[in-house]
Amino acid sequence: MAHVPQIKIPATYMRGGTSKGVFFKLADLPEAARAPGEARDRLLMRVIGSPDPYQKQIDGMGGATSSTSKTVILSKSDSPDHDVDYLFGQVSIDKPFVDWSGNCGNLSAAVGPFAISNGLVDPSRLPEDGVAEVRIWQANIGKTIVSRVPMTDGQVQETGDFELDGVTFPAAEVPVAFKDPADGEGAIFPTGNLVDELEVPGIGTLEATMINAGIPTIFVKAADIGYTGTELQEAINGDSAALERFETIRAHGALKMGLIDDIAEAASRQHTPKVAFVAPPAGYTASSGKDVKADEVDLLVRALSMGKLHHAMMGTAAVAIASAAAIEGTLVNLAAGGGKRNAVTFGHPSGTLRVGAEASLVDGRWSIDQAVMSRSARVLMEGWVRIPGDSF
Repeated sequence: MAHVPQIKIPATYMRGGTSKGVFFKLADLPEAARAPGEARDRLLMRVIGSPDPYQKQIDGMGGATSSTSKTVILSKSDSPDHDVDYLFGQVSIDKPFVDWSGNCGNLSAAVGPFAISNGLVDPSRLPEDGVAEVRIWQANIGKTIVSRVPMTDGQVQETGDFELDGVTFPAAEVPVAFKDPADGEGAIFPTGNLVDELEVPGIGTLEATMINAGIPTIFVKAADIGYTGTELQEAINGDSAALERFETIRAHGALKMGLIDDIAEAASRQHTPKVAFVAPPAGYTASSGKDVKADEVDLLVRALSMGKLHHAMMGTAAVAIASAAAIEGTLVNLAAGGGKRNAVTFGHPSGTLRVGAEASLVDGRWSIDQAVMSRSARVLMEGWVRIPGDSF
């Protein structure tokens, strides 16, 4: 029996923030996968190793977590206001689909370095030494991201002494600014309320802040669902009943936010919205063994991604945290002590993160000018990925 050979596709495996993903230039993809659709999705799933009923992604580049089952497609932008167009695909681990409904904030930090190194940024805009400002069009949500990439001797500087909780080794700092980060064209608060009463079958009525900034996110109070906010991954991910409760909260929140029309649609929209729980400051031991003291943080936040508690914090959810914290009266703001704020440091399972945002109320409608956080990025491997030629 004849079998088709493998094909090879130029690709780069990169870490951005606390995530990893396979990066492609659009022009390097096989022609059938250069346009959105089934061929592209099947190709990316095969690259990552999904769908995998074993949930290990052994036969692909994925790492069997939401943080490592990611793909990025980049191209030179046609817009004079942007350098590069950035499209993010979150690949489901055990189901046959790619979710294009949102951005990855962590991998956003790797877009600028990749774009520079791969000739997607006009060389005239790049300093020999200093900081290159890369203007990114985030195609999933139609928003602008500005990344400040350090340069040394005309090359992207990847090494440095910037430490990021959730990442083992230091690297060069890459500040990332998310401009007007409300996802899509909708209001920051889709229901019009800073705090809603969310009715969840089997759980009850929960207070919830549902915000659409960075990525649609549902915030509830840890105490209302039986937690302290100091939990690590094993406390949640090892409890199938807890995961089911969180998915129920997420699904009903998605319905109330208008992201889905029927509760059944939530199963095919795993990437968005996120669900998170918040609590006032408290001390705990992070997953690395580091002691986080109560006076080092403004609040505690734990968030779930693709059905599991995240090991640190999704970058887009960090934008949602910064945005909600900047608006007086949200559950995030109240957990941080209330009052006007333009930055918070929050505790997550791997440690702490400082994020900032500027909020303004215009004609009764909240807006976020930008949210800013620092990440780091590094090329892990570059060359080609190989997949069977009949994969797409």
